[in-house]
Amino acid sequence: MSPYYGKPDFSALSKGSAARERIDLISVADILRNAFVYPPHSIFEDVKLVTFGFCPNHDMHVAPVFHFKFRNAGEVPEVAKQDQDWVGVYHRLLCQAISNSCSEMKAPWLLQSGGKDSTTLAIAAADARPDTTCITYLGGREENELESARHVARSLGLRHEALVCDPGRAYDRYVAVADRMPLLTADFALLSYVDLATEVAARGGDGVIDGLGADSYFGTPVDRQQRILARLARNIRLPSNVAELPLVDRSFQLCFMLGTLQMNAIERVFPGSRFSDTEVDSLFGRPISRESRARLALFNDEIASATSLWEWRDMSMSIAGSAGAFAKGLYTASALSLQAAYPFCDRTLREWIHREVPRDQKVDPVTHVNKMLIRKHIATRFGEDLPYVRKKGSFRFDLCGLAAQRFDLVRSYAEQTSDLLPGAVPWLDRNRRRLDNKYHASKFYLLAIVLPWMVEHRREIAMQREVALQTVAA
Repeated sequence: MSPYYGKPDFSALSKGSAARERIDLISVADILRNAFVYPPHSIFEDVKLVTFGFCPNHDMHVAPVFHFKFRNAGEVPEVAKQDQDWVGVYHRLLCQAISNSCSEMKAPWLLQSGGKDSTTLAIAAADARPDTTCITYLGGREENELESARHVARSLGLRHEALVCDPGRAYDRYVAVADRMPLLTADFALLSYVDLATEVAARGGDGVIDGLGADSYFGTPVDRQQRILARLARNIRLPSNVAELPLVDRSFQLCFMLGTLQMNAIERVFPGSRFSDTEVDSLFGRPISRESRARLALFNDEIASATSLWEWRDMSMSIAGSAGAFAKGLYTASALSLQAAYPFCDRTLREWIHREVPRDQKVDPVTHVNKMLIRKHIATRFGEDLPYVRKKGSFRFDLCGLAAQRFDLVRSYAEQTSDLLPGAVPWLDRNRRRLDNKYHASKFYLLAIVLPWMVEHRREIAMQREVALQTVAA
């Protein structure tokens, strides 16, 4: 299940499939702890996934072995074998990657955030697929990339559309397709992806172009904040209500720091605020977090072999990337019968960049600014005037707005799954007044994703068994 390997096929996981009968509760704990299921596991006990870093020839049930495919990303090669027009070759290969990945699409839509990856894709799409429509999601108040993204699209002659985040609408759209999701992840961009993809389908699009995939081989320098967080992750087990204490519970920074203290360094690399081990055990009403954490052992040897902090972080992020970032798009596209294209995963493009492009074209050796080749490609059309190419912030979704608009609905789902997660209703009731703090709202988000999926899945299994009984009786 990786665009690096090709187009995933979820046909064996259609509704009613025997493989969908048993939910893996350790995988549910994975999601609550990290927002995704540790590969090669999935939300179902009998379904294992071959994500990037695993070998399709290995038995994922018995002997999975993880090896990071882009060792020393951003650092090799030191010197290119031969000098060439790096930007020109990059543009040609990216155009080919777009043409190949979108060959079956009649009406492709580019998810255009306004950042480096979506902007360079838009430039290539204008040549390779000028029928592409760009769509930008305005997710929060912290930043507004809409004007810049619209300027890029229109300058290139591409149609541009926008969608303003309505967390209630996004959630309702997720609930509407939850029973069609082949598997489950709770990536913090899942709801916005479902919102966008539903909009694309409604406007006549048959596929989305996603800019994921380049970070793993371009290299991602580690900044000061990331170094500090890695040191703060001490794997300390604190009381489950420590973030609910007076004064502490109102401060996102204090809550985030306390959450970090309870993580290990690798899991702190994964995005977002999540439930601690103590909280997960409380949600389940029994110890289960240690079984989830034990799944990380499969990756420890490979990550420990990293030759730099950059590579260590790239390896760690690749786990979340495969099972979270890519999964949200793949599962959503499957549920909505859309195609999903990931041009940066194209083999020819990625291998050329990783193995042939010199180091200083990937990461500036002095400033440590990354994706230099992409920046130079963008500068051929737009100079250095695009604000979200110079500095792109984090993804935004109105988590607090979601909690305010859909609390009662999520609580009703918690009541329906109280036999599996007996602590969910008490947590929701206890923390309802705290959900204007993004730290607590992030945890609400995880429950909001997991609970309706479990309700819909159990309903599906019940109906399947009823049909089987009627068939036997007949």
